[in-house]
Amino acid sequence: MVIDSTADRVTPSSGAGTSALVAEDRDDASGQSPISTGPQTKTRGSEFSVLLRRVREAGLLDRRSRYYTWRIALTALAFVGGWTAFVLLGDSWWQLGVAAFLAAVFAQLAFLGHDAGHKQIFANRKANYAFGAIAGNLAIGLSIGWWVANHNRHHAHPNTEGADPDVMGVLAYSGERARTDRTFRRFIFRYQAWLFFPLLLLEAGSLHFASVRAVLRWPIPNRVLEGALLAAHFVGYLATVFLVLSPANALVFIAVQQGLFGFYMGCTFAPNHKGMEVLHEGNSVDFLRRQVLTSRNVIGGPIIDTAMGGLNYQVEHHLFPSMPRPNLRRAQPIVEQFCAERDIPYLQTGLIASYAQALAALDAAGRFARPGAAANSETHAGV
Repeated sequence: MVIDSTADRVTPSSGAGTSALVAEDRDDASGQSPISTGPQTKTRGSEFSVLLRRVREAGLLDRRSRYYTWRIALTALAFVGGWTAFVLLGDSWWQLGVAAFLAAVFAQLAFLGHDAGHKQIFANRKANYAFGAIAGNLAIGLSIGWWVANHNRHHAHPNTEGADPDVMGVLAYSGERARTDRTFRRFIFRYQAWLFFPLLLLEAGSLHFASVRAVLRWPIPNRVLEGALLAAHFVGYLATVFLVLSPANALVFIAVQQGLFGFYMGCTFAPNHKGMEVLHEGNSVDFLRRQVLTSRNVIGGPIIDTAMGGLNYQVEHHLFPSMPRPNLRRAQPIVEQFCAERDIPYLQTGLIASYAQALAALDAAGRFARPGAAANSETHAGV
């Protein structure tokens, strides 16, 4: 969740190459560079190699071209169909239904852009980037270059304060951050559990803002192309909406469509890491445990798999970012068994329970931003 766009701090010179997830081939198939973790790195690194071998032998790192062919085709058809219905309906309040439909389609396009950013779709990195630019920049107004740089850092340091841009936004994941912050965010921290879902309505606007700011400020590859595609999206989107609808109806349509788009995306992201272990920057946790201990799976079958774009298999996705989306479900029991063999806590729960856990954690952390919290400073660690 970005909201206040603190991800703008992540620049290509900060250690997360702008096109790292798209452009680099990793021997460990994890999608991340090896992380130095102290004296236990070699032993625990060999643990991950055992898991990697099991997954590779099961063929779960192989491309799934047929799956992505029909997934892309169906999503493109829904995108074209939604905008066609929009034009045919004309200036009508029935357009609110179209707004909700297009919000869901935008989210599905974002999931496909996410997969392309991880090189899950095509074997060729340029093809993945091109698709990500079309699905992201042109279709929904999100910069693939900005997203890859931001997301690359998140995968390398999940739930790590000071390193993961996703936990340094407008919400506090730990009591320590809530207690020590002296900005306007402190007020939000106090009530963040109550404000969480309303704030998600602003998520799409935040992502658009971060994308435009990145293209204007960052020396990202293909900066001119990305800027042109973003401009084409915003001009085309606004022109279409205001040509078909009256000004008042157009503004309502945009608010509903973009609000629900952000809400959908935020509700998909929320179960992944919120309420899981929060690490401090510079910690010595090895790659395997870093990914498993900070992630949560959401169970629910094919409907949840589709609705969440495969991100409900967050543990497997973080261990193997380049694994094609449909293979994550098959990798899940392998990873769960492997973790059980090594006494590594592995968490998966239902969707509603995941939200309850996330909100409880946000409330617990937010208490340290309330008046009188200083008296509890000795107990803030680990919240």
